[in-house]
Amino acid sequence: MKGRIFIDTNIILYSYSKTELEKSEVANSLIFETKNLISNQVINETINILYKKYNLNSQQIEDVILELDDNFEICNFTIKTQVKALRIKEKYKYQYYDSLIIATALESGCSILYSEDMQHNQIIENKITIINPFTKENNGN
Repeated sequence: MKGRIFIDTNIILYSYSKTELEKSEVANSLIFETKNLISNQVINETINILYKKYNLNSQQIEDVILELDDNFEICNFTIKTQVKALRIKEKYKYQYYDSLIIATALESGCSILYSEDMQHNQIIENKITIINPFTKENNGN
């Protein structure tokens, strides 16, 4: 695929899953296929879920953070990004944090956003397409 690719938190979490093996395989192939982008927000959401749901300790989570740093270009956001996220939220009816991920991906020049939680094949601002990599059309199941 051409263009820059942004990865949502849920894809990262599936890459560590021991129970969702098919999704884990798909997620890992996306992550290690090329150096994709994530944001500090994705890292923070991942940390929170690894503590709460996966019950990892601080050292294990630190290892995850360092692994993410090795495998992704990490993007930050600004007030301008947050304003753009508010506009995306209103226009496309996403939750604010999903809108912030979309806005950050747009500002980073991404043409694809992989996410399980947003509308598959939706095009945002005529610039970025949301793709659920776990749909039958994408994984051949």
